[in-house]
Amino acid sequence: MEEKQDQPELARNLKSRHVQLIAIGGTIGTGLFLGAGQSIHLAGPSIILAYLLTGGICFLLMRALGELLMSDVNQHTFIDFIKKYLGANAAFVTGWTYWMCWIAVAMAEVTAIGLYIKFWLPGVPQWIPGLVALAILLLMNLISVGLFGETEFWFALIKIVAIVGLIVLGIVLIVMRYKTPEGTASIGNLFNYGGFFPKGAKGFFLSLQMVVFSFVGIEMVGLTASETKDPLKVIPEAINEIPMRIIIFYVGALAVIMCVYPWSSVSTSSSPFVQVFKTLVLRPRPISSTSWFSQRQHPLVIPPSSVRAGYCSPWHLRATINN
Repeated sequence: MEEKQDQPELARNLKSRHVQLIAIGGTIGTGLFLGAGQSIHLAGPSIILAYLLTGGICFLLMRALGELLMSDVNQHTFIDFIKKYLGANAAFVTGWTYWMCWIAVAMAEVTAIGLYIKFWLPGVPQWIPGLVALAILLLMNLISVGLFGETEFWFALIKIVAIVGLIVLGIVLIVMRYKTPEGTASIGNLFNYGGFFPKGAKGFFLSLQMVVFSFVGIEMVGLTASETKDPLKVIPEAINEIPMRIIIFYVGALAVIMCVYPWSSVSTSSSPFVQVFKTLVLRPRPISSTSWFSQRQHPLVIPPSSVRAGYCSPWHLRATINN
């Protein structure tokens, strides 16, 4: 008993909103914002079914993980449960494999950061934004788990706002049947370009590797249990709510993208989100052919009286053009 009391405990500074947004923010990342275009081209609209299938499996895995975490909230991570039930060797292999996987994922995320910044600031070398992001994350982890949780919360919230904004805007465009450079925004775009399975079963199964990669990070709830305030309440809520929210975000965003743009026109080299927003925000508004200004072909002539008076009012200008 004395040995257990002498063991140092981790600070329980993570709240419910921290845990949920850490898991959601860790899952929704490169796989959706940057890699969605490649996944769409592998499977077409059937990628939606792939996300639903993978999301359902992840939900079952999360429920199993939740049962483990609730059985002993004093365990630090799911690696401790592996050690407890399968032995130290299995825990050693699993722990280091998990660490190496996250190193690889982190490098992918750092590369994505450089690509994102390069879109807005082409003159900045790609490695600088990634290095800055790594330094910031390292400092936050070293200072306090509460600070890390709070920062993760707000950054993850930015992702959620972007996805919700895309979904709402996409629904509006579909209802308006908005004209895009590739056609018209419509639900029919999901079926009119080779059907729902344009690449067949092979394309559907090939897309699963990218889909599974997109869900990496959902298990991070299992890493926060020992640093969570009131884990008996927070962990069950997170286990039940996070998978469904992620499925809604993924399926909703991808469905909207493929309704606004045909799946075959979605970019594979850049973010589909940027493609949609760039078209909407930066696309110049066409001048109506029936406008009074476009109907006039002769040059503008300002009356001499207006020049002598030293001004030219809007009424003078309008009268001059109409004449």
